[in-house]
Order: sequence, then C-alpha cells, then structure tokens
Amino acid sequence: MKNLTILIIYLFTGGFLFAQEPIPDVYNNIYYDKDSKLYHLINGTEVYAVDNSTNLTLANLQGTPTGTKKGLSFDFKNTSLSGTLYYGLIDYTDSKHPSPVWYKKTAKIKNGKTHIAILKDLSGKYDMSNWQKNNRGTLGYRVANEKGELLYDGIIGFKHHKEGGFTVATTVTEGPFVNKLASDKVTISFDTNLAVKAKIKVDDRVFTSKKSALHHEITITDLTAATHYTYEINYADDNQKYSFKTAPKAGARKPFVFAYTSDSRAGQGGGEHDLFGVNFYTMRKIMALAKYRDVAFMQFTGDMVNGYSVNKDEINLQYANWKRAIEPFAHYFPVVTGIGNHEVVGHAFKSDKGRWLAFVPGFPFETESPSAIFAQNFVNPTSDLKSEDGAYYDPNPSKTNFPPYDETVFYYTYDNVAMIVLNSNYFYAPTIKNNPSTGGNLHGYLMDNQLKWLKKTLLKLETDTNIDHIFVTHHTPIFPNGGHVKDDMWYGGSNLPRPTIAGIPVKKGVLEMRDEYLDLLINLSSKVIGTLTGDEHNYNKVEITPEVPIYPDNYKLPKLKRSRTLWQINNGSAGAPYYAQNKNTPWTKAVSGFTTQQALVLIYVYGKKVNVEVLNPDTLETIDSYNLRE
Repeated sequence: MKNLTILIIYLFTGGFLFAQEPIPDVYNNIYYDKDSKLYHLINGTEVYAVDNSTNLTLANLQGTPTGTKKGLSFDFKNTSLSGTLYYGLIDYTDSKHPSPVWYKKTAKIKNGKTHIAILKDLSGKYDMSNWQKNNRGTLGYRVANEKGELLYDGIIGFKHHKEGGFTVATTVTEGPFVNKLASDKVTISFDTNLAVKAKIKVDDRVFTSKKSALHHEITITDLTAATHYTYEINYADDNQKYSFKTAPKAGARKPFVFAYTSDSRAGQGGGEHDLFGVNFYTMRKIMALAKYRDVAFMQFTGDMVNGYSVNKDEINLQYANWKRAIEPFAHYFPVVTGIGNHEVVGHAFKSDKGRWLAFVPGFPFETESPSAIFAQNFVNPTSDLKSEDGAYYDPNPSKTNFPPYDETVFYYTYDNVAMIVLNSNYFYAPTIKNNPSTGGNLHGYLMDNQLKWLKKTLLKLETDTNIDHIFVTHHTPIFPNGGHVKDDMWYGGSNLPRPTIAGIPVKKGVLEMRDEYLDLLINLSSKVIGTLTGDEHNYNKVEITPEVPIYPDNYKLPKLKRSRTLWQINNGSAGAPYYAQNKNTPWTKAVSGFTTQQALVLIYVYGKKVNVEVLNPDTLETIDSYNLRE
C-alpha cells in the first residue's frame, strides 16, 4: 500500500482556479475544455465524462456514529437516504469467527439519520456480550435503503459511562487479516476507526505500529516453520485473539490443501446475494467451507465486486463489503487477491441515450488507476515489475506514462508450490475493442513487459529445487467456454483485436499474444501444471494436450508447437450470475466437469502428487474430483 502525492496542476481561466490532472500520453482524443471539464472527441463531437458524484461512499455509509445518553446516533451524510438499520451485538469470546447476532428490532433511517437505543433494547436478557458488566461492547450494523437493498455492513465499538451515557470506542473496522504468510514471518493487517498506535502480541513478544494510523500492517518476524501461533491485537484499551499457522520450510513436501475461486460480484436472489456489489451470502459460505477443510491459503482472482465505477469512493465501499464477507475466517489464513475486469475505475463517456461511447482507467495513474486503488485496499506481495513504461509502444520514454502494476502482479510460494498471479486486465479500457481511438488495453491481453517478467520468473522457479508445481492465475481464461467466447484470450478466433497506445495499435494481436504466453507455460517451463482462471461464471476444466485444436479454421499465422499437456481450471462460481456452456470452440471436446453450481476448488498437494476436489459450498455435494499429477 502506498500514500502517493497527487500532482495537481492549476490553470487560471476567467478569474477562477481549476484543479486539472495532466492527461496521460497513452490516451488519445481525450481533452479538457476551458472550464477543465473532461471530454472525448469522437467524430468531431465533444462527449463529456459522466458526473462521478455519489452519496454511496464508504465514509458516508459508515454513518459517523456518535454517542448519546441512551445509545449511538448515525448520520449518513445523505438527506435523501431512508430505509432500515439492522443491528446486533458481537461477542468476541463466544466464537472463533465472531459475527453480529441480529436483534429482533430495527432502527428506521429517515433523512439520512437514525439512532440505536442500546440501553433500552440491548440490555438485560438481550445483553449476550456482557457489555453492561464490562461497560463496553461492539455492534454490527447493516444499512438498507427503502427498497430493502443492503448497502453496507459495518462494525462499531462503544463504551458506557454510568453518568455520561455512551461514547464511540476505538474499533477494528476491518480485519484483522493474515497476509504474506511465510515460514518465518507473517503480516497482520487491520483498520481502526480512530488513529492509534496498535500492537500485536505473539508469545511473549510485542510488535508495534510505527506510528498512529487508521490502517495498520504489522509484520511478525522470527517465527518457526509449520507452527501454530496465537496472536493478540491490542488497540487503545481493547484486544482480540486469533491464530495462524506458518508455512512449512521450502521444499518440505508435507501434505496441504489450498483453495481457489473467483467472481463474487453481486448475484440475484435478493438479500445477502447483493450486499452493494458483493454476493455476501456465497462468499461467507465459501470461506466457512475453506476453513472447515483447513486450507493453508485461498487464492481469489478477480471480479470480487460489481465495480465498473466512475467514483473511487464507491468501489472502496464495495471492497469494504467484500472484506467483511471473508473477515471472520480470514483472521486465520491468507486470502490472496488478484484483479479482474469488474475492478475497473475510471472515466465514462456516454451518448444521450446512455450508451457507453468510451471508458478509460482513472488518472493520475499513481493513485486513481484500478491497479493503484486495488493496492490501496489489499495487502499482497509485490514484484519488480513496475509498469509497461519502456516497452516499444511507450509514447514518451522520458517520463512515466502507464499505470503501475503495484500489488496485482507477483508470485508467492508455499512449501513446494509456487503461485504466479498475473493481471489480465491491466490498463483495461472496456470500450477499446469498438472504439480504439481513446487508447487502452483489451480485456484479457497480457502486455509485453508483463510477459517478460513472467518469463524471468518462470526461469527462476524452474531452477528452484524446492518447487515442484507452479500454478499461474489470472482472471480471464485462455480457453473460454461460456459467456466470454467473444473475448478473453480468444475473441471468437480473431487476431485483429489488440491494445491501442496513443492512437497506435500494438504489433501483436490477441491470438499472437496468447501463443507467446502459452509457449512460456508449456515449452519454457516443465513445472507449470496449469492456470486458475475465472471471468466465466461456471466451473469447468480443460485438458489441453498437444493434440487438442486451439485455432480457428483457416488460421494463417504460424501455429505454436506444444510439448506437453496444460490444464485450465476455471472457477468463476463465487456468486456472480451464471453462464451456460458454449460448445462451439475448437477445444470443446477437451472440456469436462462443466457446471453452473457455485463451487470451491480445493487443491491437495502430496509431495509430487496433486489432486483436485470441487465442492458446492451451499449443498456440500462433490462436483468434481480428479488427479492433476500422479
């Protein structure tokens, strides 16, 4: 995570000052008018960026709780908000996975305000957390609008003073989360509502925040491999206790299991199936199943939220809801995240009828691009891959022109397995295929610097004697089978689609890029078992042997010779609306296990042997089971 200074250029026009960000050189036909309003010039017509103002922000929906004589008041900074506030106490001593126990009554939100009468409603037989004895407690609360749509799931602590009523207490509002787990260290991250200098106690050692802050990332060092530890976070005068298990030593080759899934953006069915951009219901089920199967870690790659936002604060709210869904279980094991197309945030240009004419990633890229905002919300490893600057298509080598990769491209290891996380939606402009005039990247296109980094990383892992198996994960399938045959890394079998940089198409089309990528996975490396993908809201696997056809009819360019089999495991079944199978691809006969059930992929590693089990987190039935390596 980074706190980067935003460069602001002020232009003096007509006696007024306007804050105006320089338009990146990689864009084309995007300008400011004399009033510093952004527009896209298309066929001689100025199409202005849509208004990005909204009241649906994380800061607003948290409600700015304040203490009263009888409880807590909430102000959502939105006089047009009417609806319902659900609430209930959280007992951190009663369960390893603390969650609110919802009270039988609700509070009415009117003109953006409401009040919870803690003293009246949650005392006596309803005080299941002993707040009256301890003079402190914690509330979970949910904001719903007048249609009953859930908008935010929050947490707030309170103190009770016999003479002065209630006050808001320092509260862990997100987390704690286990991040960057290794054999000898781990990072614990969490957010608090008030700036404090937090501490974490492990055994008899105490690790402290460097300074008072709202966001905390504390690294615990000098740990023993494959060992269970209890950790206690201390913030102000409160604490919580959880545990984690360190990774084994590299190459220990002890049995373990990890989980994979993606695509948890909002689904249909009402209620928790759509908690403002997140299928909260399915993600909570998936996390419970993963914990029940004692996974070492979970990899989640893309489309966690609805996204496609024109407001950074709005997608921050969606990310907060997603983190709340995983939170009770992510206290104990890492959930490593990758980025997808729905995580895009930027500027939209629409016709008078509301149709998108253009959409480009937000800038300045250092703080407002989708990858930068993603890194601000999640704690992932990093790599030495900075951006696409310096590639042959860089329009101005003397300055930074492309978005950062930040924490969206990296690799990590666990015992004898390496997981390489790629960004198949880097610099993604959703309208670029139909309107290349703006500049931007395709959905599913891996650009040159990322492929160079991948080659270097694969060569490094190929010589690492502690690593037997490599998985590569990115959001878009190489071989789509339902819902995205029109794009991903296939585009209906057309090689014409490609990124456009500063108005100039790059040299390689999408199928050429795909083959260059496959060459690295199959022919350069002997350890890559396969890819873990999503985007298509179904589960299936594709066994790509050297004989399986992967080209359209009458393909004119050279075809890749493949030396061995590669698996593609697609699991976009974490709650997003389903896609049925498309059976008109060259590789259709190599597809098996296809289902639109919600699914969690569990990958069991026994030294040199790798097995897969796929379960429905709602019904617990087995969907698929097979061996990847004997």
